[in-house]
Amino acid sequence: MKKLLYLLVPACLLLTGCAGYTLGAQKPAHLRNVTKLAVPTFKNQTLEPRLAVLVTNAVIKQLQNHGSYQIVSKGEADAVLEGDIRQIDRTQFRSDRTNILRSSQIQATIGSSFVIRDSASGTVLHNGGASANSYIILDSNLQLSDTQLLEDAAQRLAYDLADQISEGW
Repeated sequence: MKKLLYLLVPACLLLTGCAGYTLGAQKPAHLRNVTKLAVPTFKNQTLEPRLAVLVTNAVIKQLQNHGSYQIVSKGEADAVLEGDIRQIDRTQFRSDRTNILRSSQIQATIGSSFVIRDSASGTVLHNGGASANSYIILDSNLQLSDTQLLEDAAQRLAYDLADQISEGW
């Protein structure tokens, strides 16, 4: 019985190694040599103030949470992620039951494009776009509701962007 156990355990370990699974990040093949990434402040092509900093911070936090890249300054980076916030749209998601012109929930859509450039040569390693939707129930404090809406949309945009450059499926 003991001999069977000594033979069975190594056989099981060998068979699980053939499944194709590996631990750690699975970056896209064209970004496999990039380990240190710089993320300067996104350019804001919209009229929404402070949106660029909000999105940039969300992207940096999401990339740090994912762990595929070390976020560093431009001088130390293998590549630089440059982003543009192209659009932000707010629309009525739901209206008040008694007055259809009065919104009870608002939806925001943020769209951006981004490019990853090699820091040494400046060649484009990857380009893409990310977008995100978010909605919020309006509170009596409309300014706070709008701020929370934009924060959530920025987090969702950052999640989409980080998935594109960190997952090589």
